[in-house]
Amino acid sequence: MAISRYTNYDRQVAGWLILCAVVIFGMILLGGVTRLTNSGLSIVEWQPIIGIVPPLSEQAWQAAFDKYRQFPEYQKINHGMSLDDFKTIFMYEYLHRLLGRLIGVLFFLPMLYFGLRGRVRAGMMPRLWLLFLLGACQGLLGWYMVKSGLVDNPHVSQYRLTAHLGLAVLIYAWMLWLIFELLGGRPARGQQPHRYARWGLGLAILVFLMILSGGLMAGTHAGFTYNTWPLMGESFVPQGLYAGDPAWLAMFEDITTIQFNHRMFAYLLFVLIHVFALLLWRSGLGLRARVATVLLLAALWLQLALGITTLLQHVPVGLGVAHQGGAVLLLSAVLYATHVLRKPSRSHL
Repeated sequence: MAISRYTNYDRQVAGWLILCAVVIFGMILLGGVTRLTNSGLSIVEWQPIIGIVPPLSEQAWQAAFDKYRQFPEYQKINHGMSLDDFKTIFMYEYLHRLLGRLIGVLFFLPMLYFGLRGRVRAGMMPRLWLLFLLGACQGLLGWYMVKSGLVDNPHVSQYRLTAHLGLAVLIYAWMLWLIFELLGGRPARGQQPHRYARWGLGLAILVFLMILSGGLMAGTHAGFTYNTWPLMGESFVPQGLYAGDPAWLAMFEDITTIQFNHRMFAYLLFVLIHVFALLLWRSGLGLRARVATVLLLAALWLQLALGITTLLQHVPVGLGVAHQGGAVLLLSAVLYATHVLRKPSRSHL
């Protein structure tokens, strides 16, 4: 009876987490829009409470615009911008912040409800609280990132932008893993994961690092250079890689090195994921493993096509956002495959 009750509660909690994960995925996409439209520095104050209300009158809009005009982005990049153009970039950043607040409410209140009603399995509540704290840190990190661009050089730090993106993806990935556990269950005591499960975990880490590499691409605008493929300009290996002193710093700050590394990372993952997919298909774990294989390969090829097209088209907003979303979908597919391998069905033990 207790097992049946908790199984039903697990579905309820999983349903709530699925909703949260979908909204976080949308938040990641909106963050890409905000970045690619250069809207992130349009709101020059951080007001967690009163900032929920946008300008509602022409006078309020003008006051917000006047504040923006006091900062270097307007003075050095957008000088002469009209109020109507300002409203556009303001709304992208406003909606990004508003959705962040909505996610906090959407997560916190149901978490309290499920916790107080005893509908969360033992051991799950601390992980939910940690997710909430990470979400709060994400809000602070977002403002810390924006502050780096409200200076004489009106561009946000690529390090802070990458950290902001990485934490968002980490929260999403962990939430997705909890969903898999709630719906698919954890391995039974004494049950050993499939021998390929470590491959899945390793690939998940590599895909996450690839996403961080994409954050560096976005933060340095490296995608707007070398818009050719498979060559970078006139050669596969461009000149000037790891130039500077110290040389290792180039992988974080030199646009040629950053884009080259991003491409090499993609080629490596392309090979490794195909090998992993073959092992998964031949693992003998039945339908779930085959479904996971198909999803994994579909996500990989979609991401490959999006990446090449985005580069060749000089990073238009729609394709750039789709490419960012495709990376998260690929990570989701790797995590699902890993969960299948970590909890093989009893008939295949």
